[in-house]
Amino acid sequence: MTPAPTRTSPDLSYLLDHTSHVLRTQMAAALAEIGLTARMHCVLVHALEEERTQNQLAEIGDMDKTTMVVTVDALEKAALAERRPSSTDRRARIIAVTAEGARVAARSQEIVDRVHEEALSSFPPEDRKTFLRLMNQLAQGHLNTPAPSAAPARRARQRG
Repeated sequence: MTPAPTRTSPDLSYLLDHTSHVLRTQMAAALAEIGLTARMHCVLVHALEEERTQNQLAEIGDMDKTTMVVTVDALEKAALAERRPSSTDRRARIIAVTAEGARVAARSQEIVDRVHEEALSSFPPEDRKTFLRLMNQLAQGHLNTPAPSAAPARRARQRG
């Protein structure tokens, strides 16, 4: 039997995948307490920032068309958002957040912030800024753009 190769550095892929997965599960559980998903939160918050179409919000939230439609349908059913004609392009439809949707978005942002703070609390305070700076450097630098591939790796929604 041939021995496995010796690892020469920590398994960065595992560390990033595992912590991302656990953070997503914690976020899902916390947002479920107010009846939202992370995608619903993402749409509400970004639709409140400015007038945006469903396609623009799907791009921001890294959602495919089907997932976006299902998400907006759920927001409409809950009376948190509605599809309306754009004020600048009659052919386009925007996602408008209702007054109740704005209230829920404020609450969901508090939840998201709390979950993030709880995750960062495992670091000493002086290390939190450094960790976030380095993660941003990775996300905006070397790990900003996926490599082209004939069989691209599946990935979870990244923004929200």
